[in-house]
Amino acid sequence: MYDDASYYAFTPSAYAPGEKAAHTRHRRKTSLLAQPNEGAQANESLTDGTTTARNHQEAHSPPKATLNRRAQSYTDFHHAVRAVLRTKSTSDGHDSKKADEIRDDLEFGEWYQSIEDDLLEASHIDYRQMSFAYQDQLELTETYLESLSSTTSATLDILSSLSQSFGSVEAQTTAFQKQCEDLVVEQHRVTRLADDIGENLQYYSYLEPITRRLSAPGAGNFVRGREFSDMLARLDECLVYMSSHPLQREAATYRARYRLLLTRGLTLIRVHFVGALRDIAQDVTRRIADGQLNDTTMSALLYAKFRVGASELKETVREIQKRAIIPEGAEPGVEAEYQSLMNELYTSYSATRGRLVIPLVAKKIADIAQAPSTSKDLVAFARNSISYVKGVCSDEHELWRDWFEGEDGLYDFLESVCEPLYDHLRPRIIHENQLLKLCELCTLLQTRYMRDQDEELEIVDLNQLDFSTLIQSALEDAQTRLVFRTQAILRDEIENYKPKPEDLDYPTRNKQVTLPGFKHNGPVTSGRKGSITGISTPKDPVTVEESDTPSARYGFDAEATFQGWYPTLRKAIWLLSRICRLVNSAVFDDLAHEIVHQTTLSLHRASMLIASRSTTTDAQLFLLKYLLLLKQQIVAFDIEYVTPDVSFDFSGVTNTFYELRDRGGLFDPRNLWRFVGGGLLPRVVENMLDAKVELDGRLRTVINDFTTSAAERMTHPTNENARSKKNFDATLALQKTQELTAQEVPLLRRKLDEYLDDLRTKETLIGAVQNQVVMNYENFYEWFAAGKRATGARVGKKGKSREDDVWDADTFGDWAGEVFGVRGMVTASMNGGQSRSQSVSRNVSRSVSRDGSM
Repeated sequence: MYDDASYYAFTPSAYAPGEKAAHTRHRRKTSLLAQPNEGAQANESLTDGTTTARNHQEAHSPPKATLNRRAQSYTDFHHAVRAVLRTKSTSDGHDSKKADEIRDDLEFGEWYQSIEDDLLEASHIDYRQMSFAYQDQLELTETYLESLSSTTSATLDILSSLSQSFGSVEAQTTAFQKQCEDLVVEQHRVTRLADDIGENLQYYSYLEPITRRLSAPGAGNFVRGREFSDMLARLDECLVYMSSHPLQREAATYRARYRLLLTRGLTLIRVHFVGALRDIAQDVTRRIADGQLNDTTMSALLYAKFRVGASELKETVREIQKRAIIPEGAEPGVEAEYQSLMNELYTSYSATRGRLVIPLVAKKIADIAQAPSTSKDLVAFARNSISYVKGVCSDEHELWRDWFEGEDGLYDFLESVCEPLYDHLRPRIIHENQLLKLCELCTLLQTRYMRDQDEELEIVDLNQLDFSTLIQSALEDAQTRLVFRTQAILRDEIENYKPKPEDLDYPTRNKQVTLPGFKHNGPVTSGRKGSITGISTPKDPVTVEESDTPSARYGFDAEATFQGWYPTLRKAIWLLSRICRLVNSAVFDDLAHEIVHQTTLSLHRASMLIASRSTTTDAQLFLLKYLLLLKQQIVAFDIEYVTPDVSFDFSGVTNTFYELRDRGGLFDPRNLWRFVGGGLLPRVVENMLDAKVELDGRLRTVINDFTTSAAERMTHPTNENARSKKNFDATLALQKTQELTAQEVPLLRRKLDEYLDDLRTKETLIGAVQNQVVMNYENFYEWFAAGKRATGARVGKKGKSREDDVWDADTFGDWAGEVFGVRGMVTASMNGGQSRSQSVSRNVSRSVSRDGSM
């Protein structure tokens, strides 16, 4: 039932040591069903099995159960039976009958039955013995299993109690572990709290040692050491801590005390700095006073001596400078907390250096002012003195950067160094009356010392001296004086100019002057690239020299170019060319508009005087010529539009008030309505019109006046006054008009040749006169045709009039085109009187281009 290995593996050993070897050699008893060749072995096994069973009964433990193998077939069973019988017959020797003694079938049956009984009995005996042995094994096994079951139950009970014990131990271990973790967390918290307390206490523990250190005798000698910088850094940390922990009980008190200690420490730096600077200055002053020194020795004393030890003092001063910073979020204009200490250092340094340098600079400037070459020449004095002062300022700038970081306070000190220069230069500028000298001075300052406005976008080296800041005041003085002199010249020589008789001698003056390069006999062009006078003007503003030397700057003879110009125009262009680019653009625009405005008024007054001395045509052409020249010249200066100066005139309000008061009707409701409606509102007054707009308006006016007067001289027999006379003959009026037109056109051309040289301009004006003549005749013909139709007479068709009759407008226009002979010009079409008048005005006005040509 059980396998050998599993049985003996599970059952504990119950044999003595001597018996174990014999029992391990136990074999299972051979069954009766074994093979024939296994008969002897089976008997031996059966005997061994019985003996073994008995031995096991005497032992303390059950024997190993065995089962004989059953026969696998009937043949095996037969062989096994015969073997048993043979053995039995040999051993037992019973008296049974032998096979050879059988005589009949009955005996054989008996014999066979006896054999079968014996065989059955023998088989039963064998199995009975085996069953007894097996039963003993089962009983022994049952006993063993019962003991094993009881042992197992006891073991399970023990294991259960152990499991419960283990669970209890595990629970206790878990609770213990949790308590340990809580203890560890508490330990960390307590440790962190102790560290925080220690860290917080250290900011309070610095007070006493730092107080003793700063209050000890000779604390000033401690400034240059590294420990002093560390102490100041520790004070900064303490102040930051106190500021960030305002809820701590003693934070405010300690913060105030730390702030006081920091101020005391920085004050020690200031005292040390001032003392070191005073010692160096006293040494240099003593050496200078001892004897005469050359420039090299003086430079070594003033600069090399001050550079010794400057780096150490600079590091010390940096402790104050890095704390003199405006905090973030501060209001505009708020000064840093320790900026006053830095200002004291700047002031002390500037005063010390000023006592050494400024007297030397003043002496040198005085020597330059008394030199023969510069005593009377403003520009030469400015050039030499400014160059010297610039060199001194450059040296002081380099020395300043050896002592301080940044440029705070530097330019205030350098301005004090430049004071001797201003003391000599400013009076000379104020007393300078020559405009050319003032212009040269402004040019010198702008080109050599001022920063170019076009280079502002480039990277500027912050370590370089910005001398333009120092010289700006001198430039402003020169520009102010230049503007004042320009206004004086404008007032005296343009606005209040009284022309001489030879200035108004026109047209004779035109014949006396021959301008080179003015003749232009080529074909008529658009006129946009050429000037009206044929003058070759430079791209830059023309500099009109009042001297007799040619201007080589622009490559043309200025004296010959502007000879014969009206003096106010000449002076205006000269002023504009001088002040252009020397003053601020806004100031120049104001001056330029005023100059152009006064020049225009001066030319207009001169034309009125010429009209009284000569003819109206000469006055108109004079004004036209010089207005076109003025327009042409001011293009180069690029004058910007100027907003008119608008003011309110309240004189009407006061006049109305006094008028009502004098009449005694101040409180009359009707007068009050008048006062509110008309007299209460002030008048808006524009004091100045844009000069270019004014110039264009005057050009249009003089052109219209010229064309109207010229056309009126040709067509006055047909005007309204002539038509209002009695016995007016239209045919005769037409003939007179034709005669006058034929006579006036050659005179008109000669007159234009005397004043103008540009062919296109002259042809444009002649065409404008032709259009005005045709327009005047159109008005006459419309009046004539209306009278004919009123009387019922026939009026000739267009282009069908007879030569001895009154011509229609088209016929007269064709005839006028042949008489005027405008070259290269196309006259406007005739669309009625009003449209023709507007067309003539617009065409002539638009013919005046921006550069003054037509």
